[in-house]
Amino acid sequence: MKINQIRNATILVEYANKKFLIDPMLAEKGTYPPFPNSPRQGQNNPLVSLPTSVENIIEGIDAVIVTHLHLDHFDEAAQRILPKDIKMFVQNEEDATEVKNAGFQNVEVLQEDTVFEGIQLIKTKGEHGRGEILKLAGLVCGVVFKHQSEKPLYVAGDTVWYDEIQKTIDTHRPEIIVVNGGDNQFFEGGSLIMGKEDIYEVYKAAPDAKIIVVHMEAVNHWNLSREELNSFINEKEMSSTVLVPDDGESYMF
Repeated sequence: MKINQIRNATILVEYANKKFLIDPMLAEKGTYPPFPNSPRQGQNNPLVSLPTSVENIIEGIDAVIVTHLHLDHFDEAAQRILPKDIKMFVQNEEDATEVKNAGFQNVEVLQEDTVFEGIQLIKTKGEHGRGEILKLAGLVCGVVFKHQSEKPLYVAGDTVWYDEIQKTIDTHRPEIIVVNGGDNQFFEGGSLIMGKEDIYEVYKAAPDAKIIVVHMEAVNHWNLSREELNSFINEKEMSSTVLVPDDGESYMF
């Protein structure tokens, strides 16, 4: 498999000879206003440019997976640019309705036993924060990829560490794990996605897996930099296992 970090949570996954685009945020740098009640109110989103052209990103994709419909995971640019007949996977019927209303014609709700071109796509649970913020953040999902020719891959999506992440790791034994780790926060409510300690919990739960940390430094409410995370990784002696790609960087497994 090949995993290419594009920007924020947007990644390209080539798995069992199929190409998946996950959580596409495709707008040019500075297109959208900053998320309110959070740091960097003087900076528009996305904070950084795409590392390559949109044409390169969408070329040859077989399916799109949208873990939830927040702007930084499925933006207006993606809705405009992506082919309307592309296969779209979403987390529930409510999201399916919205994606269909955006003009997409081939929309499927992920289940725990979805199969696409011989690849198992298993919807997993996530919690987009802790406590009261969950009501505002809404529902999210992750997905486990399985195929006889590939290692199991777990894309966790916008979630903090909690017991369901442990269960997913115990059940599916992923050898590659992608986590969203910018510790994004509003001024109130705490972490919306994984911070350093959450990532350390993933490492302890799956010490033999390769862990790729994305969703870094691309939208205004990030709270954990790549530099700080890499220092923590070195301190905890996880550098052979936990990878923090730059935008545009890719890995083969």
